[in-house]
Amino acid sequence: MAEANFSAAHRSAHALPHPSANPGYGKRSAPDQLPRTNHDFAHLPPREAAIAAYVDRLPDGADISVKTLAKTLPYGQCALRTALNNLQRAGHLRRGRETLADAGGSRWITRTWFTRTARDDDWWAAFTRGDVSEEPPDRQRPTRSRAYILLAALGRTTPALSLSDRACTDLAPLLTEWFARGATDEYVLQALTAGLPTPVHSPAALVRTRLTHKLPPEPAPAPRPPLRVLECAKCRTPGRPEALPGGVCGACRGESEPSRPTIPMTSTAVRAHAAAARAAMVDRRERPRVSRIP
Repeated sequence: MAEANFSAAHRSAHALPHPSANPGYGKRSAPDQLPRTNHDFAHLPPREAAIAAYVDRLPDGADISVKTLAKTLPYGQCALRTALNNLQRAGHLRRGRETLADAGGSRWITRTWFTRTARDDDWWAAFTRGDVSEEPPDRQRPTRSRAYILLAALGRTTPALSLSDRACTDLAPLLTEWFARGATDEYVLQALTAGLPTPVHSPAALVRTRLTHKLPPEPAPAPRPPLRVLECAKCRTPGRPEALPGGVCGACRGESEPSRPTIPMTSTAVRAHAAAARAAMVDRRERPRVSRIP
């Protein structure tokens, strides 16, 4: 049965291109996911596994609303709504709002974050605070081996710059700093090999001089992470991640009183809640009034 459901969803996924959401909305991939495998969703029930596998392969910006998924997958809206809530409880999905900077300032937009790697509530709380790095690992940790390999290969294309093992080892830290500043292999090769004197008396000294004097400037500081607020999957009420275990608030879980936070709210969380409240008030004011017929 699981294979039948997955096959149906898989065939549907390739029937027509999946619709995209309006710009700024739709699916958003959570950062720092593990590589895709054939067993990413084996822990889920068959229906949820099929839907998760389909959503996982959609590009960012795809419309993953219940109505749109019902048009592309062999499940009704009620079943899809239940399945998405189950994916949220399993840690694969969260709904909320995020600030988006534009020419006019910033505005709050609705987000639906998806990850094939299931995350617990603590991870989602850290993501909401902006404490989860969203840079690719290879850009965060340029390796010495990459620098050594490039230096060792110089002599193959430019014999005048053939370097010894000792020279490659000594020069690699200088080149590693180039990679840390965003330089590509092609950029480095151009900087090291263009306009060479004839002859090159000391390849190691020349490479050291160029690596030192032509070092690219430091990249601009990374932008501050956007403000984020998670919402309850059932009532859509904004709340702190600690108050939304599994993506559901205490009231919707049937608790008589909402759980109180044990630590004071940070200034970032206060600003996020205030901005979300203002956005909700603007939404209510902008809704068209419906006249009642006596």
